[in-house]
Amino acid sequence: MACDTNLADEFFQVKRHGDIAVIVPSPQVEHLPETLLEPAAQLVLAPLREDPPGQIIVDLSAVRYFGSAFITFLLRCHHIVVERGSDLVLAGVNPNIRELLRITNLDNHWALYDSASEAISTLGGAD
Repeated sequence: MACDTNLADEFFQVKRHGDIAVIVPSPQVEHLPETLLEPAAQLVLAPLREDPPGQIIVDLSAVRYFGSAFITFLLRCHHIVVERGSDLVLAGVNPNIRELLRITNLDNHWALYDSASEAISTLGGAD
């Protein structure tokens, strides 16, 4: 299990700001095969399911692009907060990811912020 936890820690950081959870994926998620992304994502999401935050910010500032496996991860995060009547927001979204979100029509579901600090401030968390 320690090996699995290290897998999650290597690819994701989760920081809490009051009732806001900020998930920070590392740039390595761009190249992570779905067979490894899925277990890492499950380990990241498990504590969020046990103690759901009011809001989730996914800080994509270090990520240049991603594929369908990461979109599935985002949808799972979205599901966690929607059950509590809250929202998922994305921060640090570059033009390539914005275009992907536009093409998949997900830009209509999630607010996009230039930075995690802006999102935290707007959502009422302490930066």
